[in-house]
Amino acid sequence: MHPAAEDSPLGKSSEYVSTYTPSLLFPIPRAAKWAELGLTASTLPYQGVDYWNCFELSWLLPSGKPVVAIGEFAIPADSPNIIESKSFKLYLNSLNQTVFADVAELEAVLRKDLSAAAGKPVGVRVRSLDEVARDGVATLPGVCIDDLDVSISNYAQPQPELLRCDAGRVVEESLYSHLLKSNCPVTGQPDWGTVVVQYRGPALDPASLLAYLVSFRQHADFHEQCVERIFLDLQRLLQPQALTVYARYVRRGGLDINPYRSTAAVETDNRRLVRQ
Repeated sequence: MHPAAEDSPLGKSSEYVSTYTPSLLFPIPRAAKWAELGLTASTLPYQGVDYWNCFELSWLLPSGKPVVAIGEFAIPADSPNIIESKSFKLYLNSLNQTVFADVAELEAVLRKDLSAAAGKPVGVRVRSLDEVARDGVATLPGVCIDDLDVSISNYAQPQPELLRCDAGRVVEESLYSHLLKSNCPVTGQPDWGTVVVQYRGPALDPASLLAYLVSFRQHADFHEQCVERIFLDLQRLLQPQALTVYARYVRRGGLDINPYRSTAAVETDNRRLVRQ
């Protein structure tokens, strides 16, 4: 029996341990949330990855001198578990007073521990601040739909019935909105994000997409499941030839979470957005 999110460190006072403690990582099985969406591990209609970026990564050199860097972690979308975000932060903080000979040793430890928690191999890259700064801030593909005029008054649950399309007109386009907001299902804290929809299929009515995305405003779920719900609702409506949905969430506690879901393997851009 796996522990539930309510048993995690979320919403509880926690001691911040500053020496290496991998047991702090708290896996949460994806299976229950997949079941809510009518999915199982063997019937996932998407490929993808969850990018986590850590802006509070630090450790000690053998001389005792501290180092700061930015960590990038790629967790497969079909991994058996997600890693609860506060436990991830507590684990990363346990490296603060831990000595590593070099970046390669640190990456190897991160890869081992995170892969064990997720249940599948996790990609790890530790980058210097200068390296990340050179990447700059990403610009999104396609058209922003946030200035469209929509009326909506129900924010409790996502409303896929709001979505509309023109079945007689096939297009290939990218639409995005900065107005995605949902709430943590354990603490109720707001999660702010930008969502991108790229597809080839019947033309989606942009105003209906915006109204649908705004309907998530009081919905309680983790980042990953919100993106999966959006993907599935659009897939059911459009039956598209191709579909990619991803969200870039604003960081909390030095971590941001960025789920990508797609009908096919796609090149992903993990550069931060202006709010990240």
